[in-house]
Amino acid sequence: MKKIIATIFASLSLAAVAAGGGDYKPNDPANTRLEDKASLQRGATLYMNYCMGCHGLEFSRYKRMAQDLNIQEDVLAENLIFDGSKPGDLMKTAMPNKSAEIWFGAAPPDLSLIARYRGNKWLYNYLRAFYKDETRPYGVNNTVFPDVGMPHVLEPLQGMQYLSEEGELALITEGALTPEEYDVAIRDLVNFLDYVGEPAKVKRHSLGVYVLLFILVFFVLAYFLKKEYWKDIH
Repeated sequence: MKKIIATIFASLSLAAVAAGGGDYKPNDPANTRLEDKASLQRGATLYMNYCMGCHGLEFSRYKRMAQDLNIQEDVLAENLIFDGSKPGDLMKTAMPNKSAEIWFGAAPPDLSLIARYRGNKWLYNYLRAFYKDETRPYGVNNTVFPDVGMPHVLEPLQGMQYLSEEGELALITEGALTPEEYDVAIRDLVNFLDYVGEPAKVKRHSLGVYVLLFILVFFVLAYFLKKEYWKDIH
């Protein structure tokens, strides 16, 4: 138990380093919906193709994700697992930590809890805020997290942005997606990370509705029962 707790806190600490400082106030709402299975499926595909090489989701299992997102197991194996893992395995990155420390200076953090730690709104703005900065080691910076220590892995989709002297971002190189399509893709990705952070959230919310309805019905019955018991006294 102590090991699990220590792992969680370590993951949160590393996520804080990767996600950046706390002075930025996000502007655009993420507008994610965990009930949208199609969005979650697209987000999972995006994560597996662009993020999983560095950032694992070691508190989740491939099979559980596939069941929750209505992904067939053969589709999972053929399109979303690239390192030979089995459906029942934890979703760990194939990148060795020691190699990652040599390449990046520190091993990229596991992102299982990043949505719970930072929030969907922060992530949505962060993933849309990379811009060209040749003074940085990877040639990019980020308005949400200044001096970000990771490359812009989604550049093929978004293209490259430029930061003007007024602090506004403008697209200078087009990507495979239009700005509107890229925003939708990032919304899907953040939606998926929100699911990973708490897979039972949708079921918990739906169960909460039934619990409240039960309490309401019980209150009505209790009220009339109380009136029946006390009618002769009053």
